Amino acid sequence: MSNMSYDNKVYNLIKQGLNASSLRSRVIANNIANVNTKGYKKYYVSFEETLKNTMNSVQLEKSDDLHLDGENVAGKIKIKQDKSTSMREDGNNVDIESEMSNQAANTLLYNALITQANSKLSMTRYVITGGGR
Repeated sequence: MSNMSYDNKVYNLIKQGLNASSLRSRVIANNIANVNTKGYKKYYVSFEETLKNTMNSVQLEKSDDLHLDGENVAGKIKIKQDKSTSMREDGNNVDIESEMSNQAANTLLYNALITQANSKLSMTRYVITGGGR
């Protein structure tokens, strides 16, 4: 990814964010579906943390402030399980209110990322067509 332009790097980060958000939506839906499953431990998607760790851990010399560090700047999308204990007697640790709130926040994030991707594509189309001539 080091030979890509700044715009392409940003676009790839948007795409990776969309992938993470899409996966997060499916994981949350699975948690909600298992809210009454005895012993079920919820799952969550880790992306923003790995993105931040990737950005902070790689210290390469940059020739321009717009350059992103490292080749894996998009971070890794991981599904992790929350094995913490539950207040429920059946061992399930899914909090339906929390999951519904997370789903709503994730939907807002996904929509914002879609808007950004569409804007980038519209600008590219505008440049390619010469301003709509």
